[in-house]
Amino acid sequence: MNPNRSQTRRRFLGKIALGAAAFTTPGLFAEELMRTARDAEGPFYPDKLPLDTDNDLIVINDGVTPAVGKITHLSGRILDASGSPLRNAVVEIWQADATGVYLHSGSDGKGREDTNFQGFGRFLTSSKGQYYFRTIRPVPYTGRTPHIHLIVKKGENRLLTTQLYDRAEKESNEKDFLFKRIEGATARETLLMDFHAVENSKIGEFAVERDIIVGLTPEDPEH
Repeated sequence: MNPNRSQTRRRFLGKIALGAAAFTTPGLFAEELMRTARDAEGPFYPDKLPLDTDNDLIVINDGVTPAVGKITHLSGRILDASGSPLRNAVVEIWQADATGVYLHSGSDGKGREDTNFQGFGRFLTSSKGQYYFRTIRPVPYTGRTPHIHLIVKKGENRLLTTQLYDRAEKESNEKDFLFKRIEGATARETLLMDFHAVENSKIGEFAVERDIIVGLTPEDPEH
């Protein structure tokens, strides 16, 4: 692994660990946390997984050419409704590249895709439930507001399928047919991402911290 990529990963995981203590004591909360809202998987989960499925979507394997887009460090914790961290859970994300093309044979725009964008990644959560991805800030494409797809699995069980949305795209989100389908402002809030500029970044990177709250029973088959 590129040592610079490894250091970046450790730095961001270290930052999100600072506030984790309050969420690692079972029974700390009298009420359950608000669970992250479910959302549709969509049609573009990769129909053929890439050879590289790590958590860095910007560079494929040992490539030297990075993907096009605004580099974003997406991190947070996977917690159950009582606030306890979910360790050794698999988090998967996938999204369109900077031209709006997915890593899927049926995606529109084939032939203009960014071949340096991995398009899909996996991460195994730490003992404190932490996850981390390096990806790009999502872009809009025909019919959809910017979003990142996310799945949480534990063993053979899928615990959550959802999509994360860019809060800054308020007008576009409100017109999006899937975002509109999520009932209630509180539920929608669980899916919104706040993008913050990374201090002293020479290439204009962003960071997002988004905790994901899941139940411990598998999703219904239709999800």
